[in-house]
This record gives sequence, structure tokens and C-alpha cells, in this order.
Amino acid sequence: MTSPAGGQRKVKLLAVTACPTGIAHTYMAAEKLAQAAEALGVDIKVETQGSIGAENVLTDNDVREADGIIIAADKDVDRSRFVGKKVLAVGVAEGIHHPEQLIERVASAPVHQGAGGGSEAASGGGRERSAAYKALMNGVSYMIPFVVVGGLLLAVSLSLGGHATDKGLVIPDHTFWFYVSKLGETGFKLMLPIFSGYIAYALGDRPALVPGMIGGFLAADAVNIYGADANAGFLGAIVTGFLAGYLVLGLRKVKVPKVVQPIMPIIVLPIVSTLALGLFYIYVIGQPISWVFTHLTSWLNGMTGSSAVVLGVVIGLMIAFDMGGPVNKTAFLVSAGLIGTNNAVMGMAAAAIPVMPLGQGLATLLRKKLYSKQEQDTGLAALFMGFFGISEGAIPFAAARPAQVIPANMLGGAVAGAIAGIAGVEDSVPHGGPIVSLFGAVSGVAMFFVAIVAGTLVTAFTTNALVGLRERKAEGGAPALAPEPVLAGVGAGAGAGAATAAVSRTEPAKAPAPAPAAPAAEAAAGAGDEVLSGYLTERTVKVGLAASDKEAAIRELAAMLATTGNVADEEELVRTALRREAQGTTGLGEEIAIPHAKTDAVTSPTVGFARSDEGVEWGSLDGTKAKLIFMISVPEAAAGDEHLRILALLSRKLMDTGFRERLMAAPDEAAVVDVLREIC
Repeated sequence: MTSPAGGQRKVKLLAVTACPTGIAHTYMAAEKLAQAAEALGVDIKVETQGSIGAENVLTDNDVREADGIIIAADKDVDRSRFVGKKVLAVGVAEGIHHPEQLIERVASAPVHQGAGGGSEAASGGGRERSAAYKALMNGVSYMIPFVVVGGLLLAVSLSLGGHATDKGLVIPDHTFWFYVSKLGETGFKLMLPIFSGYIAYALGDRPALVPGMIGGFLAADAVNIYGADANAGFLGAIVTGFLAGYLVLGLRKVKVPKVVQPIMPIIVLPIVSTLALGLFYIYVIGQPISWVFTHLTSWLNGMTGSSAVVLGVVIGLMIAFDMGGPVNKTAFLVSAGLIGTNNAVMGMAAAAIPVMPLGQGLATLLRKKLYSKQEQDTGLAALFMGFFGISEGAIPFAAARPAQVIPANMLGGAVAGAIAGIAGVEDSVPHGGPIVSLFGAVSGVAMFFVAIVAGTLVTAFTTNALVGLRERKAEGGAPALAPEPVLAGVGAGAGAGAATAAVSRTEPAKAPAPAPAAPAAEAAAGAGDEVLSGYLTERTVKVGLAASDKEAAIRELAAMLATTGNVADEEELVRTALRREAQGTTGLGEEIAIPHAKTDAVTSPTVGFARSDEGVEWGSLDGTKAKLIFMISVPEAAAGDEHLRILALLSRKLMDTGFRERLMAAPDEAAVVDVLREIC
């Protein structure tokens, strides 16, 4: 899209950039789009949905005057405000690598008709995630806290207040741990409604939230709600979430009188969609589930006298399939019903029950680069839940990647069940996981643990193989991006749970409140030599990096940072930075690298910069060697989001070609500091 000539007004575009963690790539894409627009003579305002606070969101006036909108995002972006405007939606990588092409293509983009809240498929190519994928991940991100909180509260209460009985691990009524367990159970009861509800919300906006959540409640607890034979579990919640979302989208297309239109989103759509979905579940979905449950129970009861290996494989496969759904519940109830007459069947189930959460947790530890920081944190919680036989710890992984995780879970469950069957492991209580052995409920304890370990390893390695294969197949199209530079040690707050930010090219971002003053050792350098809130000074700048490889460069930078007096353990700082590199390169391309670490090896936030004339191989996905290298180090107790602010400021400014050229040309450290002062 070129700007009109002959005195006509300039073309005005809007853009939104966003990525799952909202740190570097969000701002890199924004800066690239702004630069391309300036070169093409086009006015543009870019909203960034990042992690450092909300600023300068696109206004109604902005949208009214815009000739087109570019959305470069790998996460869901609300498009309801862009009704009637040409909208070009692509992945964030397109915004970084092909900004000029996006500006040219927006003129031929389709007009957004307002069919939903940011759920349309990508228009005009690129690598935007599909609406279904983003809706699924939206549900997973909201479900995870309920899984973690509910699972950990249950695990702690069972371990400290539970007793083994013929009814399983039981906590005495009205004790302290009884109430803690009830809080955990409440978290689990809300898990599937939240999951289903936010899948629907991502597709159909607020009117879809109510039917989605009610559908999730039916999937989670139909047995108690209307006396069904079995619950549908998390797979049922996926179905109800998508049904609710698409049902609302369909109802929105129905032409209604103008007098009815104002009440459509708050009364008509929620009520009609809830009735339709609820009754459809009860009369259509619920019947097949009951049929499956009844016939599976009969079939499995008929197998109890067959080969121990075959029965163990079948029990393991069923336990691992749907984690609380009808297949899982059938295997568990049949196994528990045989306690007292054939404890070996419960032994097979008990060995398979913890395999899913333990296997998924181990998978996140073995190949961290395949998983987001939020998934890694969830993996640690899953390991804990697996020990206590809480299989729901694996649900977030199965919900996010069902085609990869469910087969891996089933394979691991089958291995665990088969080994337990061969070894004659017996369990006298209706519960599973390593914890039951601590209560003396398991005979053949050694082989019980062998079965669990074997199943866990099979699940973990199979999961990573399948996820890795999927990632390799997904490569191609727009150039891939390096992982976001999330600081090693930072929790999930910088990811899905982080706040939204909006930064405009024409209205610079307001920085958060300044962090506490730098220590005396740093202050000695003089206030005039400080940039980035005093975290970088002339003392932490080097114009001639001697290192020729990544590790040596990190060590050289760490040694330079140590001269400030802010580094308590230089070697630990190096190890933390290298662990972050093992998760994925911090080479951002454009001859830039930003290694970083959050560790108590440093006592105060400190930033260093080094320039390499020859360049250091950093594994950047554009193939360039890193010549401009920033190292950010902050202590674990660093206040607020100061580290995110630094990353965002650097990421945006380093997309300015002139700024990079000035950094490369600066003759000495003092001149480099003068150039870097442009960042603040």
C-alpha cells in the first residue's frame, strides 16, 4: 500500500503485535512495521500486547480513521473493534521479516465482518495460528492454575492427613486436612468448566462464556448433575467448549429485528446457546457416553480371568486414555471392585495411574526447549501430583497436544500395567501412585516401582519424540523465531498470565517506576555515564570482545559485570546464563544477542554490553553472528517487571538500523554509552 500522491492525505494504518510471552518479538515486530511505514510514506500506529503494562491502546478514533489493520500475532487478539475495516492477520514472524510486504498487502485484505472476538483464520497468508488452536490454548492457559492449585492441595492433604482404608486414602472428616482437601477438590471441580468456558470465549466472545462453562460442568460432573452413568472428562470439555463457541458464532449470523439487537449479547445468545448445548449434551452426547461406559464395564469384567500381561496392557491403556473420562473411570471402577478377590487388577491400575503426570513432568525436564516456561512450571507440579496418584496433573498437556500426548500416555500406561501384571503386584486400596506403597497397601513394592519408572520413561521419551516431530513438520513458511528471552528462573507470570501492554510509535511507552538506586560501587561511575536506570555504565561496556564462541563470550561478559561489585558468584552467573541458552538461543538475529539470567549470584540488576567486530556464532535463526551482545543479570528478588522493561526497550531500539550502525561505529566505551543513552 503506497501513500497517495497529489496532496491527498497519507494512508493511515493501525497494527497490533503480540506473541505468547510478549517480550522481545512483540516489540521487534512493532519497530520493524514502524520503520517500513516511514520508508513507504505511510502513517502507522502500533499497539503492542506485551508484558510491561498497558499503554496507548488503539482508540475508537484511531480505528475510525484507519485505512487498514495489520495483526502480527501468535496469540489471540480481539478484533471486535475492527468491524468494517480491512484486517490482515499473520504471525508475529511476518511482522519482523516482511513488514513492507504486509503494508502493501493490507489494501487487498478482507473486510472484518465481526463474526467473533478475534477468532478468524489468518487472512492473506502468513503463519497465524488457527482459530481452533488459539481457542484450545486459551482454555489451557486458564485451566492450568486450577489444576496446579487443586492438585497440590489434594496431594499435601492426602500425604499429611490421609489414611489407607478399603475405600482408598481417606482423610477423617472435619479435620484441618479434610478442609484443605475440600479446597483442592473445589479447584478440580472448576478445572473443566474453566477450560471449556475459555475455549468458547476465545471463539464467540462473552456470550459464549456461560454455555461453555455450563457445558464444562456437564462434562465434569454429569453423574451428580442429572444422574448420568459416566462423566465425559476433559475430552468432553473440549467438545462442549468448541460447540458453545461455534454455536454462538452461528447464532450471531441470524438476522433479528433492531429492537432485539441490544439484548442479543447479554440475554438472547447466552440463554439460547446454553439451552441448546445443555440439552444436546444430555440427550445426544450423554447417551453414547453411557453406552460406552456400560459396555466397557461388561467387556472388562469378562477379561479379568485372561492373561495377566494382556489384562495389564488393557488396564494401562484405559487408565491413561482420558484421565477422568468414561474409559479411565471404567478401568478404575472395575479394578477397585475386584479388591478383596483379585487385588492384582488394582495393582495394574495403581502402577498406571501416576505414569501420565510423571511422564509429562519428566518430558518438560528432558527437553525444555520444546515447552514454554508455563508448561515447564506445570510439569514440576505434575511430578508432585504424580507421586500422590493424581493423574489430572497431565490434563493440561493432553489438552494442549492431544495427538502427541494421549498416545504417549497410553503407551506408558500399557507398559506399567503389563509389568505390574507380570510381576503379580497387588494393591489393597482403590488408589494409585507411589504414595500407596508408603501406607503398606502394595505387595511386590520393588516391581511396583519398576513398573512406574518404566512407564514414566516410555511416556516422557515418546512425548518428546512426537512433539519434536510435530515441531519439525510445522517449520517452513515464514521464518521461525528464536524463543522469547524469558529470564532463567522467571515464573509463568511473564507468559500467559502477564498483563497486556500497548505502545505506540508516536507515543513512547511510559516506564514503570524506577527500581531502587544502584549500589555505591555502581554510583561511583557517575550519574552522567548511566543508562537503563543506572544498570549499565561505562564500566560495563567493552568495545572489543576477545571471545570467539558463545560460552567464552558469556564468561567474558560475566567477568566484566563482576567488576561492578554486584556479582556475588561469577561462576554461578555463567552457569545460569548457559542453562538459559540450553533452553533456546538468545540470538535474536540482525547480529544481536541478549543472554540473560535471573539468579541470586548477582545482588543488584546489572546490564553489560560488548561489541565483537568478527561476530560470535550464537545460533541465531537468521544465520547472522552476534556482534552486538547485551547481558542482563537480575537477582531473584528483583522488584516488579524491571527486567522485562529492559528487554522490551532493548528489543525495540535494536530494530533501528541507524541505532545499530551507531553502536558499531562508536570508537570507545564512552561513545557507546552516549549512543545507548538513546534507549531511555
